[in-house]
Amino acid sequence: MTLLTDTMFSLLDQKGAFATLATPLPTRLFSPTSRAMVKLLKENNEITKYRILCNQVFDLLDVHSFAEIHALIHSKERRAAANRRAYGLIGNMFGINGNEREIIATVNNYSRTADSVIRYLKSKVLNRFASHVEMTNEVDATSSPVDLLLIIFDDRYHAKARFEAKRKLLLMNLAGSIDQRERETDIEAKFANFLHFLNEHVWLAEAKIGELELVYLLSNHSPEDFSCLNYRLLSRDEGEKVSLKKGQKLTLLKRRHFKAGGREIPIYVSIRKKTSETKVLKLLRKGEENPAVAVDDELGLMGVLDHLPDVKLFQNHLTRSAIAAHSFMVLEDISDSLTTGRHRNKNIGSSAGTRMFKFFARMGGMRVEFIVHTNESYLDYMYKRDVAHDEYEVKRIFDSGTAELLFPPDIYFLDMKKARNQQIAWFRAQIESN
Repeated sequence: MTLLTDTMFSLLDQKGAFATLATPLPTRLFSPTSRAMVKLLKENNEITKYRILCNQVFDLLDVHSFAEIHALIHSKERRAAANRRAYGLIGNMFGINGNEREIIATVNNYSRTADSVIRYLKSKVLNRFASHVEMTNEVDATSSPVDLLLIIFDDRYHAKARFEAKRKLLLMNLAGSIDQRERETDIEAKFANFLHFLNEHVWLAEAKIGELELVYLLSNHSPEDFSCLNYRLLSRDEGEKVSLKKGQKLTLLKRRHFKAGGREIPIYVSIRKKTSETKVLKLLRKGEENPAVAVDDELGLMGVLDHLPDVKLFQNHLTRSAIAAHSFMVLEDISDSLTTGRHRNKNIGSSAGTRMFKFFARMGGMRVEFIVHTNESYLDYMYKRDVAHDEYEVKRIFDSGTAELLFPPDIYFLDMKKARNQQIAWFRAQIESN
C-alpha cells in the first residue's frame, strides 16, 4: 500500500509491526509478543522509526520506560501534570501563540478536526456502513493528547478503542501541521483578498455583491452511461413547474455575470476554501505528511458557462481583471479536456472521461485553482457514470487505501471491496433517480 511507505501512517497498518493487538504490549522486554514485534520491525526496516517513536512518547509523557507509562495511567496527579506539560510542548511545536488556555483550546480544536474526518466519511463516503465505522464513545469524548496516548497502553480498553486513540492522535498531528501551514501562509487573508478581487474586478460592476440569477438546466441522459444527451435552459418559474420523466435531471444554477466581448455573460460560480478535514484526507490519500507538498489547491473556484467560447472569454477576462487589480496573472498546470475530450488521469479514482478546463492562476501573492465547465460537461460531472463527483469521492477514498487504513478489516469487520462497490451502486441509484 503506497500510503505506508516511509511515513508515520504505517502506525495504523494492522498488518505491520505497529498493529493494535488484542492487548497492549507487555512491559517485559523479552515476551513472545515483543519478540514478534522486533522481528516485524527488522523485516520492514522500521527499527529506527520505532526507536524515534518510543523516544517521542517518553518525552511527551516525561517517563523513561513503558513500566512508568502504566504507573502514570493510574495516577491522577501525575496525569494532570503530564497534560499541562504536554499542551505547552505541543503548542510550541506548532508555533501556537497565546496563554495556556488558548493553547489548550487550539490543540483541542485539532481533536475536533480529527473527529470531523471520521464523521465526514461516516456520513458521506461510508454512510451505508455508518454503524460499522462509528467511533468508541470514550475516544470520541477525549481531546487531550496525553489521555489518548495513555488509552493506547491501557489494557482496560478494547483493541478498537486503542486503535481509534492512535488514529485520532495521528489525525490530530496532521491537523496541527495544516493549521501551522495556514498561519504561515495567511490563508484567511488571502481568501478574503480573493473574494475582494472577484467582486471588484471580475463580476459585473453594476450588480450588487451576492446578487444571483436563478435558472434551471433540464437535461436528458443516456440510458447506457447517463451522460448528457441534451439540455434546455429554463427560467426559475419554468423550472419549478417541471415534472421529470425517466432519464431526466433538473439542476439549479445560481449565476453571476461578467462583461466580455461586448456582452454580459452568465456564469455559475462555486468558490471554496478547503476545510481542515478535507485537507487531512488529501494528505492521507497522497501518502504525504507535509501539507505544503500535498495541498496545493487551498483556494479554488469552479465556474459553469453556457458554451465553450464563453470559457475562453472568461479566461481572458480573468487575466485582464488581474491587470486592473495591478497584478500580472500567470496560468500554471493547464489541463484542457473540454476541447481534447480526454482528461489526464493523474489522481487516484478519477476518470479519463472527465471533461473540464483546469488551471492554477498565480496573482496577488495567491495561487488559485480554477475548474471551468460548460453546461454539458458540468451535467456529466454531476451525473455521468464513472465520472460523477459523488462516485469519484468514493473511489479515491477506497482506491487510495485510505478507507482500509482508517478502518482496518480486522478491527471493523468490513469488507472494503464489497463496501466500495455497494457505496458506488447506492450513489448511482441516488443520482439516476428523479
